Amino acid sequence: MKLLSSYPYDLSVIVVSFNTRDLLRECLASLLAECDRLPEDVKAEVLLVDNASQDGSAEMVAAEFSATRTPVRLFSSAVNLGFGAANNLAFEAAEGRYLVLLNSDAFLHPGVLARSLELMDANPATGVGGARLVGRNGEWQPSARQFHSLWNDFLIVSGLSYHYPHSRIFGAPDRTWADPLMPADVDWVPGAFSILRREALVKVGIFDPAFFLYYEEVDLCRRIKDAGYCVSYWPELVVTHIGGESSRQLSSLLYSETAAQVVLWRMRSTLLYYRKHYGGQAWLASWLEQGIYRLRWLRNRNSKDAARRERAREFALLCKLMRQAWQETKGGRGSPPVPW
Repeated sequence: MKLLSSYPYDLSVIVVSFNTRDLLRECLASLLAECDRLPEDVKAEVLLVDNASQDGSAEMVAAEFSATRTPVRLFSSAVNLGFGAANNLAFEAAEGRYLVLLNSDAFLHPGVLARSLELMDANPATGVGGARLVGRNGEWQPSARQFHSLWNDFLIVSGLSYHYPHSRIFGAPDRTWADPLMPADVDWVPGAFSILRREALVKVGIFDPAFFLYYEEVDLCRRIKDAGYCVSYWPELVVTHIGGESSRQLSSLLYSETAAQVVLWRMRSTLLYYRKHYGGQAWLASWLEQGIYRLRWLRNRNSKDAARRERAREFALLCKLMRQAWQETKGGRGSPPVPW
């Protein structure tokens, strides 16, 4: 990633897709409509990276979005690179002053692009700006978060943050205690939508490709903050995000190989993140999760209630997955080969 002597575009909007053809079509249509609302002196480009989709996503983009007023540039990867590395591919080709990340299951509300550009121009200390994420039904999703730590992860895994969301102590990880309509400088914002300052990326580097999925935006925001920039949450920017509505339940782990695989990916990234930023605490992070899961296994395994015995099996599987993640990442010291 480098600075350019001049920029053909003010905004480079990057969308990464993996087998989301129908949502991707909707996403691009709404995005291009939003680009059309930009002032005449504001120019945007769209860069679509297809991560070896098998559902015809790339072919659909080539057929339906090749002659639009806002240019759509298609990059097709022969393998699934993961979220971070796929964005990196577009970063290197982007020609905008600012880089906007948008999930293929996310949809901008009117005015978001123009206003995000204004906010970045008006706040030169901001390296990353984030939006207020909502579901299809308008329900708020965690949009402004604190960095992972042993304490914050304990609050999440133990369920305390879920049961006491309005407590400044227990609700700290996702700042559920805070008014979602109040702007704030935070630790990190989700990659479903964010706007990044090119100068910040040039200074700290782009996504760490070690993170195939999960934690890549946490790591990037941490490096940007360490470089002296702010990470800003701007609730006036509203983005509908579909993915946040369909979080998997533990009950699916025993019967869904895909759900278990996604949990394993999250655990791998957890260990990679802790080893990178906290060194030996990677071991503590592993045992923190396993310890809580073991206690819940012990509590439920001999119950007369069949549902509780089922839960015990799920917690035993979670322990097994964390041990597997530890082995596959060598305690967070290395990322398994791509694709995961």
